[in-house]
Amino acid sequence: MIFYLQGKQMSRALIEIGSCNMDLELRPIEPAWIIEGNPVSRSHILSTSSDGTSSTIIWSCTEGRFNWYYDFDETIMILEGSIVLESDGMPPKRYGVGDVVFFRDGAHAKWHVEGHVKKIAFCRKTNPAVIGFMIRVVNKLKRMFLSPGERRPATLMGAG
Repeated sequence: MIFYLQGKQMSRALIEIGSCNMDLELRPIEPAWIIEGNPVSRSHILSTSSDGTSSTIIWSCTEGRFNWYYDFDETIMILEGSIVLESDGMPPKRYGVGDVVFFRDGAHAKWHVEGHVKKIAFCRKTNPAVIGFMIRVVNKLKRMFLSPGERRPATLMGAG
């Protein structure tokens, strides 16, 4: 399927391939959020869902301390380096390569990047509860009334 956006051809493949080893673009941290040091962050969007509510991002940052305020759900996995996170009701804890952390929409965390960190982030805008309920109802109705040959699997569990 091919789309055209402002005169440019844009493909929406069902499967997209990206790399964690690419040049990242400068994405400064909000200056008011910086607590200590001069952290420099860079990122690159690897993929975006067709409805624009989900994306996969590679992000890196140099040493420093800063606040981060989340206006979407974000799951991260540390690829390189380490961080110390703290939040209300949560004492400081170090996370390193292979660790996975989930931040809910509305969360606030204090980040301390030790040396540098590189992460992959899976971000998702949350829908209002009523819309989420309606989506679940529609999906349930599809499962009830469509034969297996007429629909795609409704779950990602076990997908390969």
